Amino acid sequence: MLNFTFITVILILTFLGFQLGRSRSVRLVEGRIRELHSRPGHYGLYVALCCGIPALLIAGLWLAFEQTLIMKLVLSHLSLETRALPAEQLALVINDIQNLASGSIVSKEPGREIAQAAAHFNRLKSISNLSLFVVALSLLITGLGFGLKFITPTLRARNKVESMTKVLMVLCSTIAIFTTIGIVLSVLFEAIRFFKLVPISDFLFGLKWSPQMAIRPGQVGATGSFGVIPLLVGTMLISFVAMLVAVPVGLMSAIYMAEYAAPRFRAVVKPMLEILAGIPTVVYGFFAALVVAPFIKEKGALLGLTIDSGSALSVGLVMGIMIIPFVSSLTDDVLNAVPQSLRDGSYGLGATQSETIVRVLLQAALPGIVASILLAVSRAIGETMIVVMAAGMTANMTANPLESVTTVTVQIVTLLVGDQEFDSPKTLAAFALGLVLFVLTLCLNIIALYVVRKYKQQYD
Repeated sequence: MLNFTFITVILILTFLGFQLGRSRSVRLVEGRIRELHSRPGHYGLYVALCCGIPALLIAGLWLAFEQTLIMKLVLSHLSLETRALPAEQLALVINDIQNLASGSIVSKEPGREIAQAAAHFNRLKSISNLSLFVVALSLLITGLGFGLKFITPTLRARNKVESMTKVLMVLCSTIAIFTTIGIVLSVLFEAIRFFKLVPISDFLFGLKWSPQMAIRPGQVGATGSFGVIPLLVGTMLISFVAMLVAVPVGLMSAIYMAEYAAPRFRAVVKPMLEILAGIPTVVYGFFAALVVAPFIKEKGALLGLTIDSGSALSVGLVMGIMIIPFVSSLTDDVLNAVPQSLRDGSYGLGATQSETIVRVLLQAALPGIVASILLAVSRAIGETMIVVMAAGMTANMTANPLESVTTVTVQIVTLLVGDQEFDSPKTLAAFALGLVLFVLTLCLNIIALYVVRKYKQQYD
């Protein structure tokens, strides 16, 4: 509730700063806007940025370090015996304190010390939230007064707003870059831990996937095989089926929308087609598991074919339907970006519309089309919910789409479900699979960039 109030106050005061700055600039020149260096809206944006940016920066830094500092203060009040516990056990104690403080389920019945620590955590959290609200409100009011004070008719408000916006954009880009680096490093470090337990050659070239590690000597069914090849085969098989559906349908629909469809028809059908991209993937998963898979299995039985419930065919068909908007929308944008002069020149030489599309437009738009297809392939490889709900769990090395296969994303979800100890090869294997998936999609993106740069020069 406090967070909602905090955000509401920031938005209200920022909007108020915009209105006050705009009206003050007009009032200073008595309505003669031509005497202002910038437009009134720039003066309003200047005050709004002076008001909102400092408060948002302080709030972001505060929230980033709040949890860590509060937990250190809580731990400092625990007994010496508790603080001397090994790192793994102390992490469980911290987890119980946080769960109890938030009202979640704890691993066991909390003792008196844990209950007092959770109450102390909540008290510090309340103090921190109130302090953040007071500090942010002070910055908002100070920034509002500062911005209004420096408004003059000669103030280069537009230049200052553009400079602030540039700094803000650089800051956002930097955050995005460091977030990506953090994700990659976190996956890489855990994958390195896995490769210390399992040889990387066994992982990359192994032909059997069975991550069940033995808990006790002689346990049946706990082989501990970590060959990634069957998972890659299943992933590629499902992605190939999806591309057989998405690429032709998406490409043809884009050509029709861009070159043949009437404007009124295009205005209605194109948004309807793109609605497919907005449907949650869990809905596609239900559709694949409850409708498509039984339908294909039933029709296959009529033809004398044995089709598994989690076959690559059923999953790939539904995934292909989901990916159609990616191919269609991007290809449509690329075709519309081709200069009209190329079409006119082709028609002037006597070519028909179909010949112009095949020999001129598609070749001119080839880099964008290839990039859209490779983007769709990356989307198919990284899809999770559809394959988790409709694909099989057994790692079969087969090229038959009628059989059940599993994918890399299915195994990642399976390995990380539930309470896991991140010190066994079974759990750490999920990070190794994530690293493989990251490298695979990165290679596809690099290929797409190479194709775009190579063929784009021919038409510049």
